Amino acid sequence: MHPTLLRVLRAAVLLLPLALLAACAHAPPRNPLATWVPSPNYDIRRPVLIVLHFTDEHSAQEALDTLRTHNSGGPVSAHYLIGSDGHIYQLVSDQLRAWQAGPGRWGTITDLNSASIGIELDNDGHSPFAQPQIASLLRLLADLTTRWHIPPTQIIGHEDLAPGRKDDPGPLFPWQQLAEAGFGRWPRGPLCDPPPGFDPWMAMAVVGYALDDRAAAVRSFHHHFRGMEGDTLDAQDLRILYNLAQQIEPVANTCTAPLPQAQAPGG
Repeated sequence: MHPTLLRVLRAAVLLLPLALLAACAHAPPRNPLATWVPSPNYDIRRPVLIVLHFTDEHSAQEALDTLRTHNSGGPVSAHYLIGSDGHIYQLVSDQLRAWQAGPGRWGTITDLNSASIGIELDNDGHSPFAQPQIASLLRLLADLTTRWHIPPTQIIGHEDLAPGRKDDPGPLFPWQQLAEAGFGRWPRGPLCDPPPGFDPWMAMAVVGYALDDRAAAVRSFHHHFRGMEGDTLDAQDLRILYNLAQQIEPVANTCTAPLPQAQAPGG
């Protein structure tokens, strides 16, 4: 046999096991209890929610180091990090499950890591969010909601899904600015007194909050919708909750004593 041909054959024999291993590595997992009869009718899993966080770190580089290793609770990550200067970093593919939300619930969703895209914002948790950062966030939200067909209202904070366990992005986050750009749930039109018999806790649940710890849920609600602290509901909270619930599950509107609402729904 010609020496060149012999070398080619030997190389092929050596490379064949590697090729087979590579093919196995990319093959979808199969249940040994079942007969594999593949169908072409499937798609990748798609996120249905976007969760916003603050890093509680001192720099974007420090956050990048943490998100590629671990924090005090163990390994963590996120799909994106946005620096205070507006630079966008991607750490995990949109299609994969980043370890960013942890235990919690939003509406009927209980596995938030599987259902959401996580965006970390370089912020120490005590300072206003930089406008270049928010401008980049709005561009990223427009991209993600368009590409993944995520409803623009399905953008929440980490503390919304985990009241009491998490407090980010906190009361300084500009939710109203996001709403004015078309993202997130926010009161619309005039706020008015709800009708007799209105159940604010039912409305909280309709919005998405878990009520295992009602005081904690109210604190998260206050951070998100009023930019303030507090763990008890007041009359303005009821007006906001009625407005939000009407957006989600409209019923005959029996609003009374309408209140003009041109600014954020504060006290």
